[in-house]
Amino acid sequence: MKKLIIPVLLLSLLVPVALLFHGCATLTQFGEAISNLQRLKFRLSGVSGFTLAGINISRKRSLSDITLGDGFRLMQAFRSRRLPAGFILNIEAINPNDGTGGSTNTVSTLTSFDWRLLIDDRPTISGDLERPIEIPGTGRSAFFPLRMEIDLVEFFGDRGYEDLLDLALALGGQRSDISRLALDAQPRVSTPIGEIYWPGRITIIDRDFR
Repeated sequence: MKKLIIPVLLLSLLVPVALLFHGCATLTQFGEAISNLQRLKFRLSGVSGFTLAGINISRKRSLSDITLGDGFRLMQAFRSRRLPAGFILNIEAINPNDGTGGSTNTVSTLTSFDWRLLIDDRPTISGDLERPIEIPGTGRSAFFPLRMEIDLVEFFGDRGYEDLLDLALALGGQRSDISRLALDAQPRVSTPIGEIYWPGRITIIDRDFR
């Protein structure tokens, strides 16, 4: 009987110790994953391919650059209470986890990028990634595009026709001012211990990395 009791007692002691070590390893991995995640930064890089009611305005500087025919189409769209705009918003990301400064060389894979677009601080459309995005741990910038489709009348219907055209030109014309844009986003990143959401939402702008 005594010979049976000793192995059982040892087992009852060893199992919690094993679980403790496993838990410590998991907590360490989790801490590293959170640290690496928080070092990942984003900012707005630029707007490209801006169209308004199907008309490319990316090379136009002002209302005077819009031809008579294009102006007629735009006015028709506005009178129908629709002024659809489409463009690419380019995001610059930097992953400094390159193995220096005590960090682990890590390729960050964005599996989700739940975003809402703000124009002049006004919340508008929302969306997510079309596919996962890999950001290498090189300390160099990587870029990925987000496709935007927005009806300006839906969100800025309190403005007149010329004001809406001025807004479109300011956002996507030749003198694009992306400081009027921001993204409210919550990234989700794949890690060795599973997917982790960014701890809270971030506001991404053009002036500095967030």
